[in-house]
Parts: sequence; C-alpha cells; structure tokens
Amino acid sequence: MSERTDTSTAPRPATAPAAPDHDQPRRPRPFLRQLALVGPAFVVGAWQFGPGNLTTAVQAGSAYGYTLVWVIAVSTVLMLVYTDMSVRLGIRTPVSLITSIKEHLGRPTGWVAGVGVFCITLMFSVGNAVGSGLGLSMVFGGRPVLWSILATVAVALVLLARNVYSVVERMLVAVVALMSVGFVTSAFVARPDWAQAAYGLVPELPAGSTVLVVALVGTNFSINAAFYTAYCTRERRRRAAEYRDVTVADTVPGIVAPGIMTALVIVVAAAVLGATGEKATTIVGLAKVFEPLGGSVGALLFALGLSGAAFSSMVANATAGGTMLSDALGRGPSSGSPTAKVVTGAILAFGLATTLLFQGSPVELIVVAQSLTVLVAPVLGALILVMSNRRSLMGDLRNRPWQNVVGAIGLVAIIATSVRLATTLLS
Repeated sequence: MSERTDTSTAPRPATAPAAPDHDQPRRPRPFLRQLALVGPAFVVGAWQFGPGNLTTAVQAGSAYGYTLVWVIAVSTVLMLVYTDMSVRLGIRTPVSLITSIKEHLGRPTGWVAGVGVFCITLMFSVGNAVGSGLGLSMVFGGRPVLWSILATVAVALVLLARNVYSVVERMLVAVVALMSVGFVTSAFVARPDWAQAAYGLVPELPAGSTVLVVALVGTNFSINAAFYTAYCTRERRRRAAEYRDVTVADTVPGIVAPGIMTALVIVVAAAVLGATGEKATTIVGLAKVFEPLGGSVGALLFALGLSGAAFSSMVANATAGGTMLSDALGRGPSSGSPTAKVVTGAILAFGLATTLLFQGSPVELIVVAQSLTVLVAPVLGALILVMSNRRSLMGDLRNRPWQNVVGAIGLVAIIATSVRLATTLLS
C-alpha cells in the first residue's frame, strides 16, 4: 500500500485501496511545517561553498571586476537541476543511490562511484583544514595551525553523536544562515556598483579568463555534492507526496543561497578593486584590503563568513565521504553506521595530518584532488542522469524532457571542465 500524505486526517475504509501519492489532494503546507523540510540541500550547499569556491570567486572579482558574475548564475542553475535529480533519486531508491546503481548498472560501477567520491573528499579535507584554521585566525588571532587542530577536533566531536546526520544538518543550516548575513552585509558595506554587477549577468569572456571560468564552474557546479543529496534525502525519509514542498522549501533556497554568496564575494572583490585600486587575489588579501574600505566591523563580518564557509565544508565533506564509501563497501548507507564514522574520522585525520606536516600551502595535494575530479565528476554526472531516467526505479518522478536537456548541457559542461583541467595539469 502506498503512503498517505500528512494532510489526510479521515480514516480510510479497510476495503478501499490507498491512492498513490501523486493522486491525493494537496493542501497548502503551513509555514512552520515548510521550515521542517529545510535541510538536505543546505548540507550540500555548505559542502559546495568551501575554500576553493571562495578563492576562485576572489580571483574573479579582483582580476575581472563584475564581468564573470554570469558564470555563477549559470553554474547555480546547472547545480540546481542535478540536485533536484538527486533529491528524486533519494525519494525513489529503496535503500540508497549507490546500492541502486549496483543493482541496475552492476556492482563495479557502484564501487567506482563510492571510492571515487571518497578519494576526492580525502584530498579536499586538506583545503578544508587549512581554510578553517586560516579563517578562524583572521577572526580571533593566533596561529592558523592551532585553529586547524581545534576545528578538526570540534568536527570530530560532532560526528560522534548518535544521530550524526540530524546534528550535522541543523548545525550547517545555522552556519549557512549566518554566512548569508555576513556576506550580504559585507557586500553593502563595500558599496559596489550594482548596475555594473547586474550587467555582469550578461555572458562575456574576457581575454585570458578561460582557466578561471573553468575553475568557477568546477567549484560552483559541484557534482560530488549533488550526488550526496540523495543520501541526505534518504536520511530525512522524504516521500513522493512531499517532493514539491521539498523543492520550494529546501532544494531551491539551499542551492541558490551559496550561488548568491559566491556572486557577492565577486562583487566585494570588484568593489575593493574599484575603490582602492588594489588587487586581492587571496582570501586573506581581500579581508585586509576590505578593512580600510568597510571598517573593522565590516572586515570582521567578512572574515566570519569565510571561516564559516571553511568549517561547514569540512563537516559536510567528511560526512559525505564516510557515508558513500561505507555504502560502496556494503556496510550501510547511513552517516551513523560504524564504518561511516571510522571513514569520516580517517578523512579528518588525513586533512589535519597533512596540514601539520606541510605548514605551507599543500599545492600538490590540491592538484591531485583536481585530477581526481577530472576522472570522477563526469562519471557521477552521467550516473545521476542515467538513474533519474530509469522508469522502473523513478516512476512518475523520472526526468522530464526539459530536465534531460538541461542535464545534458550540464554533463557537457562537466566533461568540458574536466578536459580543460586535465589539459592544464598536463601542460
């Protein structure tokens, strides 16, 4: 018997068959119950909005002003479409996405997906450890390495909770909300040229910006994060009857919010360049240049936003890697499984150990992480697209033609980004 919607109150006769979810009447969901649907997409957005995302945005605004804002808009639309596919997969898959991939496309394919995502999260853990320490040292002072240790320990303690996902989700929703306040306030304090910022939505490719555009697409259209949405959706036990409400309350705002914040970082960097004439090619450089422009309070808000981005990405990255490798190994698709917790701890330990071992910027590991993305991201994108079209699995939630068109454009963008990145690494 299929599920009944939350709004049905009258008892159904024992002899009457239950109507499918999509045939039952839908009533407007009260505001507080809409808020209860918030969560999975914000976790994914927090993972997406990390140190790499911020660094490329700072470089874009510093080098090209408002010109590349359109890249963030396009990337956000593609990210939204793939996240929506993953949400529907999370609703329809009986156990988990990787388990369903094993059943429909073969065990090796599911294993490659899980191990590939784990490898990426392992490498990205270094950037998250460095970024969290750097951001917190900008706010509170002290050595960044010390703050990296404290941030890693704090995350590890959070992940020891019994209901790991619930704790992580609530914390990340709060962090994203605080980051939004910080970046929006910073943007207005910087007094940008809003007319020029709006004009930046018109596609234009300045000379010499190709590599940076590729980096912006790669960091804002995070197919790894989109893939993980299916697991977050399963953790929250979402049903087909809730799909539309989830889209409005969670998927759209959860993915659009980091896109807006990334665009605001570009705007702030462009405003700083226009007001002071100084280029700020790093996060620390932007915060220092921003202080005489926006005052100590403005600079503090911006630094808080940056540290929050690094910390939230650290939490989501480790949780996602542990969950999906555990699923690939057949040890359970939940972030609370013993295997997932062990793997999550290993990801955090690797990031911290590497940060302590190499006090400078671990460029080599970042390059390795990018090369792994080249190999894995197109595979993950293709798997999401293929699985969300499986009629036997998806039923009435399978992709519609327009979603396949946008999904195909996104897959081409992923492949093009990977090819360009591979070419850059080889050269």
